[in-house]
Amino acid sequence: MTSASDYIQLEVLKNSLESIADSMALTVVRTSRSSVVKTGMDFSTAVLSPRGELVGQGLCSPIHLGGMMPALKSCLERYESRIYPGDVLINNDPYEGGSHLPDIFLFKPVFFNDDLVGYLCAMTHQTDIGGRVAGGNACDSTEIYQEGLRIPPLKLYEKGYPNDALFRLLEKAVRVPDKVLGDVQGQLAALDFGEREFKKLVRKSGAEQIKQSMDELLVYTEELTRKGISRFPDGSWLFSDYLDGDGISDEQIKISVNLTKQGDQIHVDFSGTSEQCKGAIQPVFATSKAMVYAVLRSVLGSMGYDVPNTAGYFKPVTVTAPEGTFVNPLPPAPVAARSLGCLRVAQAVFGAFAQMLPSEVFACFGGCELGISMSGYNNSKVQRVPWIQLEFHNQQAIGGYPWRDACDAQVPGFSTVANIPAEQLEIDQPLQVLDYGFVTDSEGAGQYRGGLGMVREFRYLEDDIQVQVRADRKSTQPYGLFGGHSPSPTVITLNSKSGHTQDMPTKFLINVKKGDRLRFQWPGAGGWGDPANRDHQAVLEDVRNNKISPERAVKVYGLIPEQIANH
Repeated sequence: MTSASDYIQLEVLKNSLESIADSMALTVVRTSRSSVVKTGMDFSTAVLSPRGELVGQGLCSPIHLGGMMPALKSCLERYESRIYPGDVLINNDPYEGGSHLPDIFLFKPVFFNDDLVGYLCAMTHQTDIGGRVAGGNACDSTEIYQEGLRIPPLKLYEKGYPNDALFRLLEKAVRVPDKVLGDVQGQLAALDFGEREFKKLVRKSGAEQIKQSMDELLVYTEELTRKGISRFPDGSWLFSDYLDGDGISDEQIKISVNLTKQGDQIHVDFSGTSEQCKGAIQPVFATSKAMVYAVLRSVLGSMGYDVPNTAGYFKPVTVTAPEGTFVNPLPPAPVAARSLGCLRVAQAVFGAFAQMLPSEVFACFGGCELGISMSGYNNSKVQRVPWIQLEFHNQQAIGGYPWRDACDAQVPGFSTVANIPAEQLEIDQPLQVLDYGFVTDSEGAGQYRGGLGMVREFRYLEDDIQVQVRADRKSTQPYGLFGGHSPSPTVITLNSKSGHTQDMPTKFLINVKKGDRLRFQWPGAGGWGDPANRDHQAVLEDVRNNKISPERAVKVYGLIPEQIANH
């Protein structure tokens, strides 16, 4: 039996490893060049065991959680028995453990007195990775070869010496090498810092003790996860969510989740999910599994289980999906815009858990998975200098909880990415942000309402700016639960300088002209419970704050006009 002192030691180790990963994350933020990393926080850091198992992740994105181990595994298979001090491994190939091409994984083995004690990972989403469309996130690519530079498991450094050929290839493949190579250098700085801190930890306890303690931490995580799962009811639950289409076809895409719980084990089966699509919005299977793990950890957290962020909580979970489906595509399927599919997978899994645990899980979080890549050339220079701006993280609405309203302007605990402030966008690029705020009556109505939807409008200040948009939720909005309503749909409009207004689809690639305006209005989040049961004082407070109109308060929530007039 594990003693109390042993648990204390494991807690200290857990916090030490997570502190190393967090310090690496801070190093990435302080040393990177791009706004998508420094401000958008689209990166992750972690510590892995000598066997390549995750033993500590920083406060980074759960979407990367399950991707680190497969990416490292492919590197170790490539260089079996050829891992040396000073090596840095690199991989971005989705079909060799990566996620999508813009995500470059770097791994550094940590040796202590010639003894391999672990690996460190720093992964960042690069501003560009080459390919047919700037930013590397086009929805309408139809094969991975169109999406950019595909780096198989290789060594960026060997025994401390850089692979100059690989650096040169990366420099020439991308449109903004200063940003990309700058971010790679930020990753390398984080790995170096993490190596120093990890070695300090090893010096205190010894290499063998640290390796043994990491194994014990994995076992403890698994035990705690199984204990939490045991509190769930046994049975099976089915839930489906949908995507509007892939940008090439308007055919709706179904994600079907069959959640089964027996004893202390969870099984998630995606049978019934649509076949893989032509467009690039689907995730590879490792990423689909990562979504399941992240949702489970979120649900366990809502029940009071502070499960360590290690691979130990992967072990009570099995995930299956037929090959060739949307969540398990076969090469050469494109996956660059896979964040859209990732989030829909997570929402479908959350929906299944909500059927199992109706008093624990919030309604569907909001947004339209908006991703905008804007690019052009600075024509004021003698040499045409390309610029790229990625703006991915404006999804600010949580679904209604079973016991309270959702918070506005917050992402769910499932995500840690952030928006890029309007002021920074305007300083860095030839555009203006004309509008950014809440949209009245955009919530999913409910006894406990979902968060409000939001709007962002851009005016472009130069001609020939290419804009690539990835969005969804125009035909199928975020779901409400147990009588809760869905919010208003996505609306995207292009207002030309000439005065013409055009309703746009959710996925497109266009060139805009100086003075054109693009307006994005995305949905709020789903509501929980019948809106007729909502507390009238809460409705009146929302009316006073202009979150809900008086007309909606009467029509949807059942108030009478006199109540509003007297408030």
